[in-house]
Amino acid sequence: MYILNEDTICAPATVPGTGAISVIRVSGPDAHAIADKVVKCRKGSISEAAGYTIKFGNVYDAAGSIVDEVLVSVFRAPHSYTGENSVEISCHASSYIVSTLMNLLYTAGARAAEPGEFTQRAYLNGKMDLAQAEAVADVIASQNAAAHRVAFKQMKGGFSSELKGMRNELLELVSLMELELDFSEEEVEFADRSQLNNLLDQIVTHVSRLIDSFRLGNAIKNGVPVAIAGATNTGKSTLLNALLGEDRAIVSDVHGTTRDTIEETLNIDGILFRFIDTAGLRETTETVEKIGIERTFKKINEASIVLGMIDLTRDFDSTCETIREIISKVNFEEQTLAILLNKTDISKVNKKVTLYNYIVSLLDNKGISHNMAETSLDSDAKVQIIPISAKNGAGLEILRTHLASTQRDLLADSDTTLVTNQRHAQALSDARASLLRVREGLASGIPTDLAAQDIREAIYHLGSIVGEISTDEVLGNIFRNFCIGK
Repeated sequence: MYILNEDTICAPATVPGTGAISVIRVSGPDAHAIADKVVKCRKGSISEAAGYTIKFGNVYDAAGSIVDEVLVSVFRAPHSYTGENSVEISCHASSYIVSTLMNLLYTAGARAAEPGEFTQRAYLNGKMDLAQAEAVADVIASQNAAAHRVAFKQMKGGFSSELKGMRNELLELVSLMELELDFSEEEVEFADRSQLNNLLDQIVTHVSRLIDSFRLGNAIKNGVPVAIAGATNTGKSTLLNALLGEDRAIVSDVHGTTRDTIEETLNIDGILFRFIDTAGLRETTETVEKIGIERTFKKINEASIVLGMIDLTRDFDSTCETIREIISKVNFEEQTLAILLNKTDISKVNKKVTLYNYIVSLLDNKGISHNMAETSLDSDAKVQIIPISAKNGAGLEILRTHLASTQRDLLADSDTTLVTNQRHAQALSDARASLLRVREGLASGIPTDLAAQDIREAIYHLGSIVGEISTDEVLGNIFRNFCIGK
């Protein structure tokens, strides 16, 4: 457990390595005094400097030799990131300079910061709530425009405001209900039951929308899952390598080369995609390969987009069987399917036409709209049929355009509140369960004290997201995954 606000911590706030400058952050009650011991300012002292000012000075080692010329940004409590007295020392990015500066700070009375301790202090000092603190890590880790937008909005308190609004409304109602209990002998009703039911409906709807947004939010944060599925040796690994522009997956003529899933991410038009190269679909008695095929079906179920890889040079009947199997695994209400007709560079044109006609007939019988995307896409079609050559890159630009177009809502919807954190999604689910019990109980005439208890449980779960209710264990799990200097 941390002893916070009683000591002074320090850590590099920039990534180690070659660069122009490094920044060392110092925070705590003695930050200014410690900085004065390490940095000799040309004019005045850091302890006397006003907040939001910069001091210029020199750093000397224990022998009195100059180490570096530095700039010190001064922050005074409570007007700092942590809410404490703080300084940020900008020095040249030499590993020697940084390590020497850190040792001098230790000698002067500071200690090394734990992962996420600066942000933890900001949370404990009331500079941000727990949901905002978690968003700080998401902002740092964001790999695309949509993820940054969602995380930044959460860091600025958009999500927290919604939760606090719902929580306050429930607090007011439960207060009225508990007031009724104090006057139970008079049979007074302070909480209007129709108003309570209306409010419950509104909050349940709001919470349900937030829960439903987790799928979208998780896709933004971790990448839209794209499963590449098909028979063995149809070019799935070759496609993954071509999209990534590197030899990530092993490619060979041996059937069953890919026995487990391989995952890699790729940013396409500001959207992060998580491609999953799966084991080839075929009948096999080999134990390890069978496990890989089972995982393939699991990844297809979990994916937002399925790329069905079809080898135009294969036997027609077996190819048709693979197509039927892939289509049967896709949930068209929640998933997008693209059927990729691979090896167009070496296949016969008439075979492509014959296979295309079969696919069209199969989809028509199932009432699934489709489009042959050789040169253009049809946004209304549920299945895009795209001729490609994974080996020479033909058709891959159409594929990239298709992938980006299916997820345009990620960039649009990222302006609204989206849940991106599993902990938050679970707490919201628990809150909804409590509220549904209240609604069912009121309909069946449940006693007021029992309904009030369920409302208090919902308040508790909503409060746990923003840190109104938290434990050392929860805080430890959250902040240990932060980078050291944040």
